[in-house]
Amino acid sequence: MIGELIAYWPMWSTFAIILVAVVLYISEAVAMEVVSVALIVAFLLLFNMPGATSVDGDPVSPTTILSGFANPALMAIMALLVIGQGLFQTGALDSPARMILSAYEKSAVLTLLGTYFAVFVISAFINNTPVVVMFLPILSALAMRMGTSSSKLMMPLSFVSVFAGMTTLIGTSTNLLAAEILERSTSREIGFFDLTDVGLILAGAGAVYLLIFSRFLPNRAALSDDLIAPPGKQFIVQIEITRDHPLFGKAAVAGMFKELPNITIRLIQRGERSILPPFEDTELREGDLLIVAATRKALTDVLQSNPDMLRRMWQSGSVIEGPNGDAPKSLALTQAVIAPGSRMINASIEQAGFRRRADAIVLGIQRRSRMIRSSLNDIRLEQGDTLLICSAPNALNMLAADRDLLLLEGSRVEVRLTTPILLARLIAVFVVLAAATGLLPILHASVLGAVAMILGGCLNVRQAGRALDLRVYLLIAAAIAMGTALEVTGGAQLIAGGVIYLAEPYGPLAMLSVIFLTVALLTNLLSNAATAVLFTPIAISAATQAGLDPTPFVFAVIYAANCCFATPIAYQTNLLVMGPGHYKFVDYVRFGGPLVIVLWFTFTLIAPLRWGV
Repeated sequence: MIGELIAYWPMWSTFAIILVAVVLYISEAVAMEVVSVALIVAFLLLFNMPGATSVDGDPVSPTTILSGFANPALMAIMALLVIGQGLFQTGALDSPARMILSAYEKSAVLTLLGTYFAVFVISAFINNTPVVVMFLPILSALAMRMGTSSSKLMMPLSFVSVFAGMTTLIGTSTNLLAAEILERSTSREIGFFDLTDVGLILAGAGAVYLLIFSRFLPNRAALSDDLIAPPGKQFIVQIEITRDHPLFGKAAVAGMFKELPNITIRLIQRGERSILPPFEDTELREGDLLIVAATRKALTDVLQSNPDMLRRMWQSGSVIEGPNGDAPKSLALTQAVIAPGSRMINASIEQAGFRRRADAIVLGIQRRSRMIRSSLNDIRLEQGDTLLICSAPNALNMLAADRDLLLLEGSRVEVRLTTPILLARLIAVFVVLAAATGLLPILHASVLGAVAMILGGCLNVRQAGRALDLRVYLLIAAAIAMGTALEVTGGAQLIAGGVIYLAEPYGPLAMLSVIFLTVALLTNLLSNAATAVLFTPIAISAATQAGLDPTPFVFAVIYAANCCFATPIAYQTNLLVMGPGHYKFVDYVRFGGPLVIVLWFTFTLIAPLRWGV
């Protein structure tokens, strides 16, 4: 007995390594990226030792352990993140978001529920990963309108899309894999809607759980939100009206300029005359100076929706013009604080010489102690003033090296002056349709879409690089290494065989329930596809030996393999929302773990009614 245990020492070592890694992931005592790399290194060292072979006696090569870095699913996720960034940079989803947000004014609850319902319906028929990518900015906008953190909405977005995968045969690739194994083994086919009845019940139970317990999700802001000015604080911004400015000739309606939503016009300086609100029937003329108060977000939204306005502000603020008097293809907005002892203190903005220092202009100024009511030209800078600076993206390094300023890198956003919105939408639609219809595999479609986004000018290489999350990349590679190690050492087969052995004496329902729970737990460590492929033959074999119909057992594997809620590595969409939702590994365990138990309990209750076991 002891000899057999020693013979399988690579398997027991694999279990130990995985246990330590999971504990570290949950405790967050060590950075997630470090744990992921250490996990991969541990497996490389393990299988480099003499006698550390697969269960068949074959050596396990480093290529096998490192295969996760070239995994098609990983490449697809990275490409989809780039596509999502392209949609964000161009503002391609601004119009749909505005439509949803306009409905929000009528009924906030119905708008949010309607958005999730749309995600559910679409994800039931096409790959849910691009669906989540397309709805990420919409949910972000809803979170902002609701005055809450994105972390309250992003995990439910992923989970709702996963619920949908349980309801049709093409809901996920996992369903197709299990159905193919069943047909190959027993010549029985699973119809397109055979999963729908139980799948809808499980989705309903999951939806009730989300409605009740989503309030306990963390209310967590991004790090950059802590660095930039509070959302309610306003900058004083000066806009000079020229003959070719987008606001030239525009008239106020009911004292407001519709081209400047959520922005307060404090005064219009026309020569020596100051025009104060209300601006009834006031038409903007050449030479007018608009002194406005706006939050950073309101101003950024206006400039992104009308890039020509930013171009004119750049040019009107120029002392030294760019090549041919034009602005670059994109401009960066960032915030900087006047440092203590800065040489800029008591200087005017013009005297501070931002154009000479870094080819930049000051769009606005914020003074925390009081609201400024002067034009920018009359303001003397003080220690602690926050400046909203516009610059060519490659010029920001010069500002970062300036000791007179504290540059808040977390506040940086780039605005493209040419916005190929239609192209970005077409690329995204192509990726979704190509993956949904089977015209191209999701990997091919997503990579092609990401390349098209860059070549089409929807975003540049630097922006695409920022969309790639190193933490997600390493986490997926580590998860694949874990699954590979479990499979080659026989650990996964040991778990599966033990489950069947223990449950079989207690009858068909116990077997179904235990298979569901085991698969649901393992699918959060292995990939759902790998878990389904591993357990479907075992479930068929167990049912056949017991003289039972294997179909319910395969259904149990399919539903359970889709219960990937308890870890971020369980499914692609969990990883996609991890960054926008500012989640930690333990957040998935706390919120998704009980959801797995809820669905297991629900399945155990309805299985006798559905299949008579």
